[in-house]
Amino acid sequence: MINRRTVIKALGLTASLAATSSAFNTASLAQAPTAPPAPSGPFTLPPLGYDYDALEPFIDATTMHLHHDKHHASYVNNLNAAVARYPELGSKSVAELVSNLDAIPEEIRTAVRNQGGGHANHSFWWLILSKSGGTEPKAQLAKDISTQFGSFSQFQDRFSKAAASVFGSGWAWLTLAGGRLQIETSPNQDSPLTLGHTPILGIDVWEHAYYLKYQNRRPEYVGAFFRVVNWEYVSGQYASATSPAHT
Repeated sequence: MINRRTVIKALGLTASLAATSSAFNTASLAQAPTAPPAPSGPFTLPPLGYDYDALEPFIDATTMHLHHDKHHASYVNNLNAAVARYPELGSKSVAELVSNLDAIPEEIRTAVRNQGGGHANHSFWWLILSKSGGTEPKAQLAKDISTQFGSFSQFQDRFSKAAASVFGSGWAWLTLAGGRLQIETSPNQDSPLTLGHTPILGIDVWEHAYYLKYQNRRPEYVGAFFRVVNWEYVSGQYASATSPAHT
């Protein structure tokens, strides 16, 4: 006959096993990412480049895993499906596709805008994040941000308000447009490249980018984002975009 003491012991063992399993899963998730299956088509998912937990505590490992291996991979797979009957499009970069949507066949233009935009935006996103980030802009970008926005602090404030104000899903950007820095937002997965603007910095404010950790506290997520910005990379991109060879 099962008595009270037996039941308590059984429950304790179950709880212990559950805790061990949970700890194992968390530890496994934090390990260096393994490459997801290669998409079937000309476009491929770029590697994350760092461990899933590299941005903790600001962006959690579970979100990074799902965001990169599931959401971004889905954009890549769907883009490959969209261009499958147009092999000439597969020879172009995703930046070339979204920069000239008028040249895309009408029947797949919306798919390329959405899926290609998602691929382009996320490929940029992983590069502007770093576990050693969170400092300030460098070199000419630092000077031009101060000139354009008054100070880095004022830029952060304006950028944060823009990101928090995006209705629904989308992005906030610092772009180079007409030779000047500007803050803009885009809905869904629209890319600044479609407007002829060069992205310098961007933040993904789709809920899949932050909801597991921050729920409805988007401003808190935006604040955490500035703790992991890879300003070395961002400043280098700006230097390239403003170099005489590029302009």
